[in-house]
Amino acid sequence: MRILAIDGGGIRGLIPAVVLAEIERRSGRRAAELFDLIAGTSTGGIVACGLTRPGEGGAPAFTAADLIGFYESEGPEVFHRSLLKRVESVEGYVDERYDDVNLNAALRRYLDGTRLSQAVTDVFITAYEIERRQAFFFRSSRARTDPTYDFTYVDAARATAAAPTYFEPARVRDVAGAANYALVDGGVFALNPAMVAYAELAAAGRADEIELVVSLGTGAHTRPLRVEDARSWGQLEWARPLVDVVFDGLEQTVDFELGHLLSSDRYVRLQTRLTEASDDLDDASDHNLEALRREGARLVEERSADIDRVVAALATTRS
Repeated sequence: MRILAIDGGGIRGLIPAVVLAEIERRSGRRAAELFDLIAGTSTGGIVACGLTRPGEGGAPAFTAADLIGFYESEGPEVFHRSLLKRVESVEGYVDERYDDVNLNAALRRYLDGTRLSQAVTDVFITAYEIERRQAFFFRSSRARTDPTYDFTYVDAARATAAAPTYFEPARVRDVAGAANYALVDGGVFALNPAMVAYAELAAAGRADEIELVVSLGTGAHTRPLRVEDARSWGQLEWARPLVDVVFDGLEQTVDFELGHLLSSDRYVRLQTRLTEASDDLDDASDHNLEALRREGARLVEERSADIDRVVAALATTRS
């Protein structure tokens, strides 16, 4: 079993898309043909859906390079705010920062017409149910046998992308019409979905079958929170920084855990510290998109030997 896990990170999902495009180039195969399970949170969930959507003849519909195009073409529209929205939301402090009209349209353009049960490779996408107050997982393996847990790709992607303060929660219904769910971004508990994907197989007694876990980050934050500033912060001042702090801690904790659970030849984390691109989730300016591309290319260059090792491990036929 080979697992690919892709972090959340908004527009910074461009970075793992660049890394995956290089893995596909070196291997000569699509990511969905290389891995047995692709897990994603938030922007990583969107990438997971894109990689596993069926196209003509049952082959994957998109390459990773296609998904680079998704971020570059759709990102500026998804993260566009009118002056009225900026005023009404008080820059996101009293309402979500963005309307979801453009996000919904982008997801429909890339993912419409596909259900979880149709995934060409098993997919595992995280979300959080705010009314039931519990973690929620979109799982193609379960969807294939139970239509009450089958959902459209558009709904799954919209739910996992509902980052608190950025987009409003998503209300989704299973394709059987049995129940509906109120969901937000799974990054609130699993920004790095590698551990929940590992647990999914371990719970089925298949931990020993895991040959490789490749975990892709979206770039680490670089801006420190100065204690001199934070000392006087209340709920309002902590609202936005706290989201980043929680996300950072969750991503790093999973890396620590899997680094100890799996040997170095079974676990590879490809992450970079942002040196020129913004660490904002929503900076889709032309300048920052170009910088994110360069960050991804730099990661590929610096970790080229590890990428070769991953490609070599994936070269054999999937189990």
